[in-house]
Amino acid sequence: MRSPNFGPRRDGLRPELVVLHYTAMPTAESALRALCDPEREVSAHYLIDAGGSVTALVDEEMRAWHAGAGEWDGRGDVNSRSIGIELANDGASPFAAAQMTALEALLGGILDRWRIPPEGVIAHSDMAPGRKIDPGRRFDWRRLALQGLSVWPADGETEVDGETFRADARAFGYPDVDDDLLLRTVRLRFRPWATGPLDGRDCALIADLAGRRGSSRSAT
Repeated sequence: MRSPNFGPRRDGLRPELVVLHYTAMPTAESALRALCDPEREVSAHYLIDAGGSVTALVDEEMRAWHAGAGEWDGRGDVNSRSIGIELANDGASPFAAAQMTALEALLGGILDRWRIPPEGVIAHSDMAPGRKIDPGRRFDWRRLALQGLSVWPADGETEVDGETFRADARAFGYPDVDDDLLLRTVRLRFRPWATGPLDGRDCALIADLAGRRGSSRSAT
């Protein structure tokens, strides 16, 4: 199955990110129809169903239409800079083990082919705060990080400082949004069940991630 919804990457851009999504549809088959419907003007490079079957919809060299409006690391047109992976999931259910195993195998190849570092694997919610929430609070980011396929912060706690939290979040890659939305967005990925105001754990985790991002940039 191939989607007609794609085009060339703009301005000579190449994949430097992988954006993970969930379909928020009842079945993988309905999601596949939507991703291949020219009237919907939406697509992704890959769709993975709950059983672990991977369907390639758009060639990696091309620009799929999965990310929409948003930015990461201070730059827009995420579609031209990324590879999009859709996971068949209704948004409320746990992700199946076979699906996660297939995602890990797929990600490993993508990161190797395009020399994308682990911090380049992001959530749709990361680059579109307030507009998107996928792959949601049930997605196991720590599992990916343990295999070098994404990042996960070290446990810790530090002084609560809203300005430093915002600066570190921006350094990691998050867009410039209001404080409440920024906190919700960071927690959605790294502390999905946390509640209440900004606290020392939030500040410590984003400081750790920002520090790693800075080290990675220095190494390259």
